[in-house]
Amino acid sequence: MEQSNSNPTLIRNLGTSDSTAKPKMKMTNLLLFVAVAVALGIGVGYLPSLLTKPETATETGKTENKTAGIVDKKTFKDSAEGTLKEGGIDGEGNFHLVRPGGVSQNVYLTSTTVDLSLYVGKKVKVWGQTFTGEKAGWLMDVGLVETLK
Repeated sequence: MEQSNSNPTLIRNLGTSDSTAKPKMKMTNLLLFVAVAVALGIGVGYLPSLLTKPETATETGKTENKTAGIVDKKTFKDSAEGTLKEGGIDGEGNFHLVRPGGVSQNVYLTSTTVDLSLYVGKKVKVWGQTFTGEKAGWLMDVGLVETLK
């Protein structure tokens, strides 16, 4: 009995088969997908920052914006004007407004929304919510600040 050539061979050479090209192609597609996803994620996070311009400080510590904070006149219905100075009174407030009439007219300030240190030494108008102070005659949580000329 002779063996016919029509029988398929049981041993195949794996090195010449197309089966090794498919895993490389799948890995390339995966890496391309990950790169595109990362680029889109960075773009989606960065784009909104270009559209809104937050309050910025110059190198000398002066503000470029005239106002900063939350414009909510219902919550921040109290207002005061004066020159902003650092320091509170006996642990109440971190800053204070110097107003005409002496120390008894100072408004002691704290803020959860605005960085008041950017306005030290400037004449400002602030809007906020008044709180009862033990030592401060007037204690205010500032929500909005505007520089005056």
